Amino acid sequence: MAADPLLPPLLAGALLLLLAAALPAAAAASCPHASLPANFSADLTMLQHQLRGTVRLAANGSCALELTRFDLLAASPAARFWAADGASMAELAAGRAFSPLPLNQTFRNASLELPFARPLPRLLALYDPDTSSDFGHVFLPNGTDLGASDAAAQRAPTMFDNCVPLSEAETYRLRWTLNASAGTVEIGLEAAIGSEYYMAFGWTDPKANSPAMIHADVVVTGFTEEGTPFAEDYYISDYTECTLGKDDSPVSGVCPDKVYEDGKNDSSLVYGHRRDGVSFVRYARKLDSEDAKYDVPVGATEEMSVLWAIGKLRPPDTLRQHYLPQNHGGPKDTAYGFLRLNLSETVHNCLGPLDADNKEDQERIIADRKTPLVVTSAPAVRYPNPPNPDKVIYINKKEAPLLKVERGVPVKFSVQAGHDVALYITSDPIGGNATLRNKTEVIYAGGPDAHGVLATPKELVWLPDRNTPDLVYYQSLYEQKMGWKVQVVDGGLSDMYNNSVVLDDQQVTLFWSLSADSISIAARAEKKSGYLAIGFGSGMVNSYAYVAWVGNDGVGRVKSYWIDGKSAAGIHPTSENITFVRCKSENGIITFEFTRPLKPSCTGKVECNNIIDPTTPLKVVWAMGASWSGDDLTDSNMHSVTSSRPIRVLLLRGSAEAEQDLRPVLAVHGFMMFVAWGILLPGGIMAARYLKSLKGDGWYQIHVYLQYSGIAIMFLGVLFAAAELRGFFVSSVHVKFGVLALLLAVLQPLNAKFRPSKPANGEVPSRNRVLWEYLHVITGRLAIVVGIAALFTGMKHLGHRYDSENVEELTWALMLWVLSVIVIVLSLEYKEVKRRMSDRSARGHWVLGNTEEDDSVDLLHPDGTARNSESSTSGVMEVQLEPLNR
Repeated sequence: MAADPLLPPLLAGALLLLLAAALPAAAAASCPHASLPANFSADLTMLQHQLRGTVRLAANGSCALELTRFDLLAASPAARFWAADGASMAELAAGRAFSPLPLNQTFRNASLELPFARPLPRLLALYDPDTSSDFGHVFLPNGTDLGASDAAAQRAPTMFDNCVPLSEAETYRLRWTLNASAGTVEIGLEAAIGSEYYMAFGWTDPKANSPAMIHADVVVTGFTEEGTPFAEDYYISDYTECTLGKDDSPVSGVCPDKVYEDGKNDSSLVYGHRRDGVSFVRYARKLDSEDAKYDVPVGATEEMSVLWAIGKLRPPDTLRQHYLPQNHGGPKDTAYGFLRLNLSETVHNCLGPLDADNKEDQERIIADRKTPLVVTSAPAVRYPNPPNPDKVIYINKKEAPLLKVERGVPVKFSVQAGHDVALYITSDPIGGNATLRNKTEVIYAGGPDAHGVLATPKELVWLPDRNTPDLVYYQSLYEQKMGWKVQVVDGGLSDMYNNSVVLDDQQVTLFWSLSADSISIAARAEKKSGYLAIGFGSGMVNSYAYVAWVGNDGVGRVKSYWIDGKSAAGIHPTSENITFVRCKSENGIITFEFTRPLKPSCTGKVECNNIIDPTTPLKVVWAMGASWSGDDLTDSNMHSVTSSRPIRVLLLRGSAEAEQDLRPVLAVHGFMMFVAWGILLPGGIMAARYLKSLKGDGWYQIHVYLQYSGIAIMFLGVLFAAAELRGFFVSSVHVKFGVLALLLAVLQPLNAKFRPSKPANGEVPSRNRVLWEYLHVITGRLAIVVGIAALFTGMKHLGHRYDSENVEELTWALMLWVLSVIVIVLSLEYKEVKRRMSDRSARGHWVLGNTEEDDSVDLLHPDGTARNSESSTSGVMEVQLEPLNR
């Protein structure tokens, strides 16, 4: 018989098929530690951190597990793949790390290989031993309990065959798995939204010309106020919220199918949860529910138009017994949208886990100083950190809420959780007598006595202070993981510290609290700056300084220095033991805090002499500047504004006193200058100008006395300021104007000393007399102008340097005074012009230097005696600056 030519190829193909079928088994058999069947596949359950993934045995025969489609939000550095015998707290705590791979990064649709060198554990988890947190796990059957069910794929409710993003920002996703043979599809909706929001998805009316919500068949999913997931079939008859109607009024709007006549809910809830600020609901529906009125039949292989939306839910009330979706209230592709979808196509466009902005999803309670927090205990329902104990702590009837407190504000607990629950505030995230396990645990309040019942509650008062960390925990002393987190935020500095004073010039506030052997200090600038420094000493030179600034990296820093000079070379960094350091800048306003020992525990270093004695006044100065660098000190680090004298801070009394009373002296200086340049000197000029029409020499007496009084007061004011400022520094605009005004004022009595004699009756004034008159009048009036300018610049200098609260009001008052004087001068000038015009018509035209001037009294002479015989004239003098060629 001739050989069949097709036999060898058929035999070869069959042999290849047999080899292909045997390879997985051979691969599994090649690893002595593998106890899984070749076709084993299981999904990771999601408990936290948006965990997803599928676990299989490596197909290459190595001792390794393959992890595919792996999603995970970044965890803490201690988190690892973990081997344990079970998922309970005790079993996880007794487990071991399965792989050294760290989980402190976000994984997006990753594929990993996890080798192992010992028999596989019963449970593979992603676990953080520091917080006893189980992010999710998968059970691995071993040889003794391997059954038929273990060989099949173990599917988690969070895993699907397909996924597409819906919203433009990809914060809302659609997942689905089609079972065409059973005529069903399972839909998964997930979105990074609040728990009060709904997620809707469905099919539009296939008879419509374009996709629309009207007559659409949608399923609305969400969570009840108790946190229970739901999925409800809705029919849209109008673009309104559901109106149930009364009597003969029809039902309209976005309403559940079952409120319509003959309508029913054709979707069935499979699973739902809230994790890490993300809502997830899985439901199933028939492709064709045979409800032609309210449901749209879905073709398994057809491309159809679908719609989606997110928005807020209206909870049930006495009139409405359903959770009703409100208007989505957002733009297209953000809050709602349409797309074409074919369920039979394989699509996986969702790369990575959803990452919500706010992952702390549980209830929040903000503590205040008036209302006590009622602490009870009850069974765990939605504990935020699985695995959880059977019983957890409730605060104000909320299960394990996130508690928020302020530093410096006392928190009062009324503990009624039973005598087996002793409340305490701890640094340990697990609690439960943590000192036996965690030697670094810090207990901030509570303890074995902090227990009570409803009939006899125990009151516990806790005062978070500036040294309390930003995150602590309330726990039970006798049971692990019954409580949860306490967020500690900064309150007002006045609450956080026992004492405060305003330092020199009102630009820096100092806060402090004393303890037995240390002092906690805070300083807050009242103006914007690049850095803030406070120093202990009589000045910045020879002082111990603490400088705070925020670097280019946004990190606040506080460093200590010894300053022995006025240049950058005189600034020496020290290594003081300062702890609990904080520094922040808000809108350019710097605040910093630190704690240091009262007496440094060192010898031989300059900072060892920086001893603070609470019984002795502490001299404090401050400085601010544009920038600071802690590494390379240069002259650019020098301050732009600083205190003018130290403040003596009385630490025990909680008060302060000025070492030198500078500001009152400056106030006296300013008042004296106002009297001189605002009243006396202008008054003397006005007397010489407008009182000559009076008989006698009264105008002359007033003129001279006012001028000399003004000059004397001006000199006293200058001496006051120079003495208190310890020098005369011509640096500011105010001082420059003041010096010029002073010189012009001094020129007047010198000018009067050398006044030429007046001409005899009828004689023409001499040239020297005319020049003298011009010089006397011009310099005198110029002195007034410069003096007024010095007053205004003095106000500006006071506001810039000392930030006085009343500078603006004083400046306006000075302007009003000057304007009033100008109005008076204009009024007098108008009357004087009218008088002169009348005199000219009666007596002719008089010029500079007439014979009516009275030089009889020389007030420069000490006794005021007559200087010459020119004193016989008792007329009045009229000074007019007119052309000399007349």
